This record gives sequence, C-alpha cells and structure tokens, in this order.
Amino acid sequence: MPQRLIRRLYESDAKGIYDDDLLDEVGWALRARCQSFVAAVEAVRGRAPCPVCGEVVHHHAGPEEVLRCASCSWESTWRAYFATIQHKQLSGAEPVLELFREFIASFPSATTSQQKMLRIDRLIHGFHYYYLDQRITRPVAVNLLEGRLHEVVSFLDSLSYGDSSTLGLRESYGEWRKTVDTTAEVWHDERLRRKPE
Repeated sequence: MPQRLIRRLYESDAKGIYDDDLLDEVGWALRARCQSFVAAVEAVRGRAPCPVCGEVVHHHAGPEEVLRCASCSWESTWRAYFATIQHKQLSGAEPVLELFREFIASFPSATTSQQKMLRIDRLIHGFHYYYLDQRITRPVAVNLLEGRLHEVVSFLDSLSYGDSSTLGLRESYGEWRKTVDTTAEVWHDERLRRKPE
C-alpha cells in the first residue's frame, strides 16, 4: 500500500473531512493485502490456494513436490509457488493472522466513514507478537505499507491527528507510540525510539 494514500486519508481526517472514495480505496486495498497475507501463511502451512480457481491444494512443502489442483488441473512445483510469495512481507504468527482476519471480516460491514477510518487505523497500528508470552516483535504496518521497519514507524509517527480527527485516533496513536517506545530495544533500532517533533 503506498504511504501517500494513507497520508492523504489522515490529513483529510485531521481536518474533519471524510473522503469516502479514498476510505474505500484504502480499506479495500488493505483488505486485499490482508487476504494475500493469510493465503500465503496458509500455503506455507500446506494449504496452498490455487492461483487459477482458489481451490485449496494440500501439500508437504517439498521443494520439487508438484502441486496439482483437482478442480482446474493447474500445477506447479512448491519451489515455484513459494517463489511467488517469498520476500514480500507475507508471513507472520497466529496473533497477526487474527488481526488480519478480523479486518477482512469487519471492513465490509463498516457503514460510516468513522467506522471505516477506525478499522483502518486499528489495523495499521497493530503489532506482531509472540503467541506464548505476548511479547511484541514489530508493527504489522511493515506487512501492509511500503518501506522498511524504521521508515514505516517514522511514517506512522508523521501522520496528522487534528482536533477534528475521528474519535479514538489520537488515543490509538498514543497507545501505539507507547508500545514502540517500550519495545524498540527488541528491534535493535535506535531510529525507532525517536518521537516526532
């Protein structure tokens, strides 16, 4: 997702203006990205969706194993299939899958501009964390927005939150920033600890 679209969305919200077309463009694009993420994780777990018809192809992830779709006869080696999802920030643990699945399910039911904005905000300010001990590992926005970890954190810090912002956005950002401040050591990146001016 291009950062410029997110920035435009937050700048409009800060002015109390709701651009429904932009909200839909961003929301549906984020939903599609979440769906790609979930599909990639499922594929790695042995349940690869067929790229032609969507049927689930079960496999054991052997590099030369041939995946064959029973519905449409599509086939590929696992190595070739995996290459289409590798190095695209399409992986993560179960907690982030829950966040993405929640967005996939809830965004279509948002009926007001404020509901859409809050769902988008909650998604991009979410975090990966270890399932067993709930330890934060990194922001999920790295999987959703263009840029490296420190660039995405800096970008989220730079978003506009005006007096007219949707109720809850400032609070959401405050919680997000507090989490970044307390977990930056985990990421070993001093650039993340800088607060916006």
